[in-house]
Amino acid sequence: MKDENRGQGTWKSIKTIVWLGVWLFLLGRTGDCGELTPVTYRLKWLFNTSVVGDLYADVHGAFARQGIKVVVKEGGPERDSIKEIELGYAQFGVASADQVIRAVAKGSPIVVIAQLFQVNPLQWVYRTDTLSFDSPAAMISFVRGKTLGLTYGGNDETIMRTLLTKFGISEASVNVYSVRYDYTPFYEGKVDLWPVYVNAQGIVIQNKLEKAKERVSFFNPDELGVRFVANSVVTSQKMFSEQPDIVNKFRKGLIEGWQDAVALENNEKAVSVLQQFDKDTPVEIIRRQLAATRGLIKPGPESAVGSIDIPAWKQTEQIMLDQKLISVPIHLDNVLKPF
Repeated sequence: MKDENRGQGTWKSIKTIVWLGVWLFLLGRTGDCGELTPVTYRLKWLFNTSVVGDLYADVHGAFARQGIKVVVKEGGPERDSIKEIELGYAQFGVASADQVIRAVAKGSPIVVIAQLFQVNPLQWVYRTDTLSFDSPAAMISFVRGKTLGLTYGGNDETIMRTLLTKFGISEASVNVYSVRYDYTPFYEGKVDLWPVYVNAQGIVIQNKLEKAKERVSFFNPDELGVRFVANSVVTSQKMFSEQPDIVNKFRKGLIEGWQDAVALENNEKAVSVLQQFDKDTPVEIIRRQLAATRGLIKPGPESAVGSIDIPAWKQTEQIMLDQKLISVPIHLDNVLKPF
């Protein structure tokens, strides 16, 4: 009897092992079918509030829900997303409109699939006790004789020169200060208007001066009709034409992430995401930066997150032609791919 029981137990053990093997095999097959397609996404900036939607899409599963695994790589001054796409190191990237236009003018095979910022975050901070104006047009006239901070070769130089030309203000009537990363000249009052990303350094400077009982505001070129497009999402023409399914999944997940990140009801979730990646910025500053970013991504209730502002792109191209930053038009119809 003991041998018979032992035999039955052995047979049960064998059946258990067999069924376990079949189950693991089937589970493995299911896992294979559910694998996420990997792609790499190179940002333009470091991890901060300006990339909150990109990070939110990854952390909260918007990409995964589309069936893709996105490796979100930090940007920075030494990173060139367009070059990485050309070399095959990344499938998607972030670049400003002037970078895109310059690259295409040189033959780069890239296309734009989304525009993240509907309002350019590059603006000028100024003290309201030293500058005052009743309208944006009055303000640009008021800059005569003032010291303007400009980054030579930067977008702010291009934008300010456009503004001066548009309003008939000669460059000889203003003083130009060459901007570096040190904000001390502005803090000390040596420079009247200092270029900043209004949702990033702008909030830090504003917070510091508020503690010193000084009030500041921001000069927005958009209010004067100069719309120079900032960060947009790019991919290669080859990727766009040969793998449209992956492109659409990426774009859909990205837009979902940005929509959720700037939604007021998700404010603390977005703050939490930023705290994971931007550990050096105090949470109260992050909250203010996020509020400023929200108005740049979705400036009005009817604004569509990620939509490509074609007239603004055309104006950006014309500005670059006028300042001889490119020699011929690049045929934007072939570059911009609205969804």
